[in-house]
Amino acid sequence: MAVNAPMASPLSSGLLAELARLDQDAQRLAASVEPAPAAGAVAGSGGFADSLTQALRSVDAQDQEAAQRVAAVEAGDSDDLVGAMLASQQASLSFSMLMQVRNKVVGAVDELIKLPL
Repeated sequence: MAVNAPMASPLSSGLLAELARLDQDAQRLAASVEPAPAAGAVAGSGGFADSLTQALRSVDAQDQEAAQRVAAVEAGDSDDLVGAMLASQQASLSFSMLMQVRNKVVGAVDELIKLPL
């Protein structure tokens, strides 16, 4: 393990595992269905997978920031307990919202798979 590597929290490692799984699912789905380009679509514009990846990275960054603020309060480096707790709650709510979106996407993909060809 590298000396300068930050310790990954269980939440961030779970997010990264979920990101990898969603990326594999998206690639598998994209390989099975080759959609026609939409009218007015801009070449090189980010798609749903890019948006989801950006959301995952944002939630992970919020979790890491909250963990740093809580650690600073625990170590006595900061006396902003309220700010640390708010950051922690915000990260938790962001993760919960992300899991709701993930569940909806997985449900939609399951419904698409069930459609007859």
